[in-house]
Amino acid sequence: MDAIRNPFAPGAGSPPPELAGRTHILNQAEVALGRTQRGRHAKSVMIVGLRGVGKTVLLNRILALADEQGYVAEMIEAPENKSLAALLTPALRALILKLDRGEQANAAAKRAFRVLRGFAAAIRVRYQDIEISLEGEPEPGLADSGDLEADLPDLLIALGEAARERGTAAALIMDELQYLDEIEMSALIVGMHKVAQRQLPLTLFGAGLPQLVGLTGRSKSYAERLFDFPVAGPLSLDDARLALRTPIEDEGADITEPAIRRIHDLTEGYPYFLQEWGYHAWLGAAGPQIGVGDVDQATPEAVAALDRSFFRVRFDRLTPAEKRYLSAMARLGAGPHRSGDIAQELGVKVNSTGPVRASLIQKGMVYSPAHGDTAFTVPLFDQFMARTMP
Repeated sequence: MDAIRNPFAPGAGSPPPELAGRTHILNQAEVALGRTQRGRHAKSVMIVGLRGVGKTVLLNRILALADEQGYVAEMIEAPENKSLAALLTPALRALILKLDRGEQANAAAKRAFRVLRGFAAAIRVRYQDIEISLEGEPEPGLADSGDLEADLPDLLIALGEAARERGTAAALIMDELQYLDEIEMSALIVGMHKVAQRQLPLTLFGAGLPQLVGLTGRSKSYAERLFDFPVAGPLSLDDARLALRTPIEDEGADITEPAIRRIHDLTEGYPYFLQEWGYHAWLGAAGPQIGVGDVDQATPEAVAALDRSFFRVRFDRLTPAEKRYLSAMARLGAGPHRSGDIAQELGVKVNSTGPVRASLIQKGMVYSPAHGDTAFTVPLFDQFMARTMP
């Protein structure tokens, strides 16, 4: 079939042609945006899920919803080894500048900018990765102590007050939040708590791997009263059918029910993998209908594409010891697995595996769904490890 008309485009954060199975999360976000805009309490939304379930796609859709409702909003990705302060400073600067545009003078926005200057100057001493330079005088006595948990709330309150004076609302949208440490997460939680207490029109949407829930709970016990944690998981067969069939029919083609079921079985319903199989099945089919034979013929190409990109980019970041640990997990199956079983598979004592396991959690490769258990954060990674390190 015509490659140019292929509706599927698997890629990091690329929106699928049909965003199926996520209506409940988007509805929750839309309600939170509407309530915040009206000065009413709404829990911030933190989307959790494994790699490849479309968390970034959802955040981008929420960003679009915020824009439609007249918000000023900024989206931030929290990579490894970069401080929260360094991430927030340019984003908050951009938000404040948006609030201070136009002919109407916004005294609260100018004050927020002075607070940001003091914050950046004080925090730069502690976090050496703040590069942005903010000229002018700071606001004395606000957000300038150098203590992130004390300063960040002052800064977020100043931003919320600036949004209120402008008659609008502001949204921070943050991806990969599992990379924050407990001190940074605590500061963010305290800040949003104080914003909520003052009923300011500022909200936070975030996303991260499953360990995000535990991170927020360890940081502040009251986090569950501030945040909802909807799970973005694999798609049901019905939702997978919608995700595959609708784009294909929109291009004047068709896919059989057995082909849909075969793709769902092979991918276990994970959205990124559905896109990959849909893409290669389209390319291999004579058309105008994709059948189960086309799916089987496309499977080696889909697996090879995933191995080259989705899996390999994560595998290549690992140390030899980390690779051996994940290989032992893979030999035990999809998981989750007890730490003692992994150590036994490796032929070592369980306490000797702790540093490697901690490093893999920090890199976002595994998480602990329950005490003493370890599971892959990347779906089907056990199969990749079996192919790569049999």
